[in-house]
Amino acid sequence: MKQKLSKKAAAAKKARDLAYALTPRRRKMKAENQRRRREAAKRVRDKKYAMTARRRSMKAENQRLRRAYEKKNGKGSLKGKDYDHKRKKFVSVKVNRGNGGKGTKKE
Repeated sequence: MKQKLSKKAAAAKKARDLAYALTPRRRKMKAENQRRRREAAKRVRDKKYAMTARRRSMKAENQRLRRAYEKKNGKGSLKGKDYDHKRKKFVSVKVNRGNGGKGTKKE
């Protein structure tokens, strides 16, 4: 419910509110809230992408291959490795990033 203030009191309140909004503490809080909103939006975007049919099938394929590889080569043999869907084999995490220096935009 809105406060019932006289014109003089309303003007004083407006001035106080504006002064508070311009304090360093308030600017810091605003920046923090904006950062959190951006992070939340990114999480939503990433989740939406991760749940596409292509990504889900890649995850399922990865799980099947990892289980088979560990069964064949022993537990711990996959430490530091990812499955590269392009090369169709397990490579180090470092090698599997960035499409061999060309980036991933045109992949």
